[in-house]
Amino acid sequence: MNMTDYKVRTETEQDIDFLWEMLYQAIFMAEGEIKPSREILNQPEIFKYLCNWGRQGDIALIAMDSSEKPVGAIWIRLFDETNKTYGFIDKNTPVLSMAVVPEYRGQGVGTLLLNEMLRKAKNSGFFSLSLSVDPKNPALHLYERHGFVKVGINGTSWDMMTTLDNKYKIEGLR
Repeated sequence: MNMTDYKVRTETEQDIDFLWEMLYQAIFMAEGEIKPSREILNQPEIFKYLCNWGRQGDIALIAMDSSEKPVGAIWIRLFDETNKTYGFIDKNTPVLSMAVVPEYRGQGVGTLLLNEMLRKAKNSGFFSLSLSVDPKNPALHLYERHGFVKVGINGTSWDMMTTLDNKYKIEGLR
């Protein structure tokens, strides 16, 4: 499959379970490391990424294959000083999270989702986005290609940020 085999749509209420699954899939484990149990989603620093989903500023997109099966998700959420999380910059910069179903990785789904979210976030009035990524995660290169730069370190992960000022690169549109 190539990128044209996938579609991206805005999430609906029916997608919340898939978003929780994608939050679990977004937890990066290096090659050979054992993935934690799904109980990790109940830890407050992870739970807050989707808890009470649907508040102001929450935006999620779902990638689907040609059979309309969800294969990836990307979402942004605002945090503040009282509930900041990995990748937090400030209360006006949404934190981006994304994951692709393992068997669909490396097929352009992440690029498609990130391109669409950059457009959607800018059109929603946001000026920047941030994220947290383990520097060993192959997705780091995807984020760098889209203008994200390292702005800090939180534990073993990098906090990265990009501005949405028309200077970010959308792959395939140069």
